[in-house]
Amino acid sequence: MPQKVICEKCGHVLYEGTDLKPPDEIIQANDGKCPGCGKKIAFVPTKVMVEAAEETGRRR
Repeated sequence: MPQKVICEKCGHVLYEGTDLKPPDEIIQANDGKCPGCGKKIAFVPTKVMVEAAEETGRRR
């Protein structure tokens, strides 16, 4: 299942892909802050939204 991690302040996509990545890896990849707005990315989320990602090219 695809994973998408989005900054809660500006909506910038911090990570999107099919590999499930741990939060610390996503934080390190972005130098601890959102590249869109500069907000510090925390290990402990204060707000989490989980949504099903749309799959493209799926056959039935």
